[in-house]
Amino acid sequence: MARVVKVFRTLRNHWKKSTLAVCVLSYGGYWLYGKHCDSVVRREACLLAREFGRQQIAPQERLKKATVILNPSACNGKANNLFEKNAAPILHLAGVEITVVKTDYEGQAKKLMEFMEQTDMLIVAGGDGTLQEVITGLLRRPDQEAFSSTPIGFIPLGSHNSLSPSLHFLSDNKVKDITAATLSILKGETVPVDVLHIKGEKQQPVFALIGLRWGAFRDVAAKISKYWYLGPLKTNAAHWFHTLREWPLVQDVSVSLMAPRPRPPDLPPQKPPRPNLLYRILCRLNNYWSPPPEEPPKPEEPERWEEQQLSTPELYIQTHNKNPVEKRINDSLMICAEPQTFTVGDFITVGNKKVKDPTLFTENSTKLEAGACQLKLPEGAAGFYNIDNEEYEAMPVEISLLPRKLRFFMSAERREQLLSQPQ
Repeated sequence: MARVVKVFRTLRNHWKKSTLAVCVLSYGGYWLYGKHCDSVVRREACLLAREFGRQQIAPQERLKKATVILNPSACNGKANNLFEKNAAPILHLAGVEITVVKTDYEGQAKKLMEFMEQTDMLIVAGGDGTLQEVITGLLRRPDQEAFSSTPIGFIPLGSHNSLSPSLHFLSDNKVKDITAATLSILKGETVPVDVLHIKGEKQQPVFALIGLRWGAFRDVAAKISKYWYLGPLKTNAAHWFHTLREWPLVQDVSVSLMAPRPRPPDLPPQKPPRPNLLYRILCRLNNYWSPPPEEPPKPEEPERWEEQQLSTPELYIQTHNKNPVEKRINDSLMICAEPQTFTVGDFITVGNKKVKDPTLFTENSTKLEAGACQLKLPEGAAGFYNIDNEEYEAMPVEISLLPRKLRFFMSAERREQLLSQPQ
């Protein structure tokens, strides 16, 4: 008992050192527990991947080949370590023959896609910037029709991973997100996604999966990091300082719209079995002796553009890839414009919400549906677009929709949850 009293007396006499020791030990224990949880997640994922690797294949079949485009500089330079520890072992255990191609500088992924050979699957390991470069390089190829049928897997390793919530369940654990995305690639379930074709006056076309953003909220979001010294107040401060410099924030923009087209029925996931030889011969003889009447070609309708003038602080042209399994009548893109009646308080409040979800718009916003659109900025307007969270110089552009152009791997659980949402 005397020893216990002596210990407590020592802790009381040296309370500063004791407090520091408790804080250090608590943080160390929390850090070790997090590492243990990550190891458990990796182990469970590897056990599931091993079951895929133990599946037998026919003698004439070969191992699946995957080309991985990895951006090592993503996630503040941690992407390479995250991929090697969390994704690569799962792919190896599943028996997938992977070829890892690492990018060295911004824009290199576009050039690498020009020389990519045919593969069973394409895996993008990085963030929004890496994914957008890969998609743009892929669809700029002369033989893009053949390569666009290659299924694509997205492993979220960047600071912004806008497409991930549409494909997988996301959590606060980076390791769990990476392993879940890798396992969904092994399971092989895919979903078609729309692509935006964005063409400027002089540059080559750029392709996007989420959308194009332009306006005051975009400009503020690009400057929030400059106010890091304000801590949790940096977002409010960035919006408030912007209103002091730029108010009013409303700008006039001309948007020409083309009506959306009806969505054709979904193609079956598997080709129907081929009829037997005798049936095919009889069909060909029947078509030869009594050919079906030829229908005259339908005249092509001229393109009809409807011009609208919008006054808005924020314009967002986006796809429907937020819910790629949603049943829709038309193939269309969405044009959302915020109202011009914002006060300074409204601007700061809405801006805080848009930092977390840029696709969020208020109830009074203008929402238009179109098959294609032309965006013309006012004369002398300077600024930048955000195309899938990548910065581009603002200029007049024409945006068209490529419906169901690409196929991405998607988890079955996320598909069921999106299908259960009210349409």
